Amino acid sequence: MRDPQCRSAKGALYSMLFASVYCAALTVLLCSCSAELPVQREDQQTKTSSTSVSYSMMFVIHGDGDYLYHDTDGKGYKADEEALEGATLVALQNPQAEVFIYHQRPKRHFLFFFPLIDGEFYYYRNGRLIANESYWRDNEQSRFEPEVELYRRFRTENQGDMVRMFVYSGHEIPEFGGAGYDASYPDRAFTVQDLQAGLEGFTRDSEKFDLIVLSTCFGGTPYTIDALGSFARYIIASPDNLHLSYFDLQALDRLDRSLCVENVSTLAKSFAQQAFDKLTRNIQTSVSVAVYDVDSVKQFLHSVHPVYDRTLTALKEGTQASVLATEHCDCADLPAYVLPTMSAGVEVLYRPARFGRSRGKQNHSGWECWKVVEPQPDTSQNSEPGLQ
Repeated sequence: MRDPQCRSAKGALYSMLFASVYCAALTVLLCSCSAELPVQREDQQTKTSSTSVSYSMMFVIHGDGDYLYHDTDGKGYKADEEALEGATLVALQNPQAEVFIYHQRPKRHFLFFFPLIDGEFYYYRNGRLIANESYWRDNEQSRFEPEVELYRRFRTENQGDMVRMFVYSGHEIPEFGGAGYDASYPDRAFTVQDLQAGLEGFTRDSEKFDLIVLSTCFGGTPYTIDALGSFARYIIASPDNLHLSYFDLQALDRLDRSLCVENVSTLAKSFAQQAFDKLTRNIQTSVSVAVYDVDSVKQFLHSVHPVYDRTLTALKEGTQASVLATEHCDCADLPAYVLPTMSAGVEVLYRPARFGRSRGKQNHSGWECWKVVEPQPDTSQNSEPGLQ
């Protein structure tokens, strides 16, 4: 027979162990349900004069997906973490800027049951971290409502006197559909219209952004530039595939030494050139970076809107098979888009791929469209196996 005292001691030990685990889980859960304390107190924030803030930069970094890529040496990187590191460095090296960084992370759980907060916010002013808070990404009806609310809480008041920039880093933003963009929320859609609504929230009480950077694949389409053009003077985007190699952000370091409102165009071109140079050094596929002067491209966008809209409508209403039968292409490959105004307001940096079927393409218009892929004839009976 076992000693009753021994059984009693073991029972007490198990109870203490369970209580410890429960308390730990409860602590993590409570921490995940509340925002982190600001890095500086409210009265400390007011000591930093907002009159010294000349630039406002916003970085939205989508990380809820497969963002692993490899460099030419085979070393793996997570593109969203690299973008976060780059944005943080920009924030630290701009003593006359305020910087908002939103990192949209994958949904995680503690002990398989307790959800953890999946949004991380950082606010820098004058090169110092002022606040760091966590937030829920899926608790609001509007896609960017949590980010807009944080922006309104921390922004300085003299927005009209600032040079304002917005950078979005992520996968290709769908022009329709958009379900599954977030790996953690497969039923939640994200499209260009959602980004458009977010930009409207960020610019509601102030002027448009001086520069928008779309660090995504296939951002330079007539539909995307037209939709976002209401909120920017200049847009930088790639009309091709970036292969998760985000645009280099180094051109945004120390803006106080090189930038004023009048030369945002120069900054945009410098940013594009620097991003293009880094991409061409690191990848073998085609590289294209374009700068769009929003006012100058309006005439072309107005001219091609009907034909592009018909294409999108057909894709939205088509079957899955018809969607699979389309692919991205240079708009210059389609006669309906080849107009005298096609190049107006667009500066393109392009290098063809080092291999594959597109290596012979030496130029790009800077505009990306959709085209129907013609089915290839079955020549398996007429060709030698080695030539197929």
